[in-house]
Amino acid sequence: MSSLIETLEGEMIKDHVTHVSPGDTVEVHYLIREGEKERIQLFTGTVIAIQGAGHRRSLVVRRIVQGEGVERIFPMHNPRVQDVVVTRRGRVRRAKLYFLRDRVGKRTRVREWLGDKARSAREADATARTTQTAQAEAAKQAAAVEA
Repeated sequence: MSSLIETLEGEMIKDHVTHVSPGDTVEVHYLIREGEKERIQLFTGTVIAIQGAGHRRSLVVRRIVQGEGVERIFPMHNPRVQDVVVTRRGRVRRAKLYFLRDRVGKRTRVREWLGDKARSAREADATARTTQTAQAEAAKQAAAVEA
């Protein structure tokens, strides 16, 4: 039974996932199916927790909508999660930011990484993203040649 689960999980694992840490502001591109149509919806918020490891890793993302806090859990290797884009790197001192649930307004802001550390993180994300797209293009071309 467990080998069957591991086989299925191994098929669904993504080649590359974006490095995300608690406190980061992210845009999660999530595939929504409405009847026969599919579209990508953005969920922009702050990562307040990261759960699990490996192919079972998931993010807890929180945002404020019309004065109410909304949290969603996104499995990183779920096929419906198209992309996770980091817009700001947060500077926090804990792994779980559940204390943000009690805060309202400007008190929910997280300090941002600035300077060389932020610049190097952005460059690493950009190079990883370009290599990921190049690998995807090569895989598509290889599949087209085989077919």
